[in-house]
Amino acid sequence: MSSPDIPDALLLLRASVANGLSPSLSPTDSLDTATELSFLPLPPLTHAPTSIPLSTLTRFIKDNAAVDLRSIFFAWQQRETTITEYIASAQSLGVTHLGFIERLELVTFVDGGPEESDHIRPLPRGAPVAVVQQQHQQPAKQQQQQQSQQLAAKVRATDPRLLEIYAGERVVTNRNVMLRGIKPTDFSHVRKQAEDFITRLRSASKPTPTALPTRPPPPSTTSSSRSRKPRRQDPIILLSPSASSLLTMSNIKSFLEDGVFIPPTVSTETPPNFLRVSRLLQSIHPTTPIRFDVVDSPDKFKPDYWDKVVAVFTTGQEWQFRSYRWSNPVELFREVRGFYVGWEGERVPEVVKKWGTGVQVFSVDRGRRFRDREVCEKFWEGVEKWMRMKGWGR
Repeated sequence: MSSPDIPDALLLLRASVANGLSPSLSPTDSLDTATELSFLPLPPLTHAPTSIPLSTLTRFIKDNAAVDLRSIFFAWQQRETTITEYIASAQSLGVTHLGFIERLELVTFVDGGPEESDHIRPLPRGAPVAVVQQQHQQPAKQQQQQQSQQLAAKVRATDPRLLEIYAGERVVTNRNVMLRGIKPTDFSHVRKQAEDFITRLRSASKPTPTALPTRPPPPSTTSSSRSRKPRRQDPIILLSPSASSLLTMSNIKSFLEDGVFIPPTVSTETPPNFLRVSRLLQSIHPTTPIRFDVVDSPDKFKPDYWDKVVAVFTTGQEWQFRSYRWSNPVELFREVRGFYVGWEGERVPEVVKKWGTGVQVFSVDRGRRFRDREVCEKFWEGVEKWMRMKGWGR
C-alpha cells in the first residue's frame, strides 16, 4: 500500500488521465526495467512532481492480495487489447495479470467512473487531507443522484408495498459477465474453416467452365480407325479439400512442376479451382510431356472422368470420399493410386495405414527445402508406375 505521506497511486493515475497528463516511467521507458512512475503536479493532490516506486502495493485487490503499481499501470496500458493477448503479454513480462472483470473495473475507475468497486479498497482513515478532498469532490449531477438515492432509501424504509416489490427484484448482469467463459478458448480452427468456406464461395461466383476441358478425339476416316480403341484424355489428379492438407490448389503447381513446396499459409491469393501441369513420363510417352488436370473436388465430374483419375491426395479424413465413385477408401485405392503427404517427424494416421499399400506416404521437411525435389520425384515415379500398370501409353 502507499505510505500515508505519499498520495494514493490509484487516485494519482485517475487524476492524471482526467487532466490529460500521462505519467511517465523512469529511469527508462521500458516497463520491465523502469523502477518508478512519475506524475506531474496534480493539484490539490500534489503541487510538485511525484514519483512512486512501481513495486508499491495499491488499493486494488486480486484474490485478497494487493496488486503492485507495475501490474496496474501495465493493465491500463493494455486496455485496448483482447483479454487473451493481455494475459499472454503479462505472463511474458512477469507481472500480475487481472481477470476480465477486474481489468474492466480498473479501466472504469481510472477513466473517471464510480469509485466503489469490489476490487478497490477504500482509502484509509490516515490518508492526506488533499486525497480525501479529491475523493469527495463530485459534480453537481452526481450529488443530485446521491440525494435521489437517499430519498429512495427513506421511501423503501417506510412503504411496505415498495419493500414487497423490491424483495422480488433480481440482479441483472451485463453481457460481458454473462458471456465470459471460465478460460480462454482458441477458435482459430473455426476461422480457418470459415476462410476455406468463403474462398470456395468466391470461386463459385466466378464464371468457370461447366466441365473439365478435354481435347476432342481426331475424326475417324477409315474403318480401321473406327475399330481402334479411343485414346484416353488428360489424366486427372485429385487433391484433398481439407483445410489441414499440406498440398492445396495454391501450392500444388510449384510442387509438381518445380519441386518446390510452399506452405499453404504463405499464399494470400485466392486459389483457382482448376489447374493444369505437365510432366514427361518416358515410359508412357518418351518425347511428349503429358498434361495433367488438377482439381480438389469431383463435383463437376462426368461419369467417364473417373476413368482418367490417376492420383488422389488424402489427409486421412474419410468424409473426403463421400461424393467419389468409390466412397469406401479400401475400394477406392484399389482403383486409384493414393498419396498421403505429412510433415517430417509427425505420425501417420492409423486409418491411412489400414487402407493398405494403395496409399503411398511421403514426408515434407519443415525447413530444408532442398528435400522437396526428392519427394516430388518419388511422387511422379509412383504415378508413372501406376499409369503404366493401368495401360496408359499403349
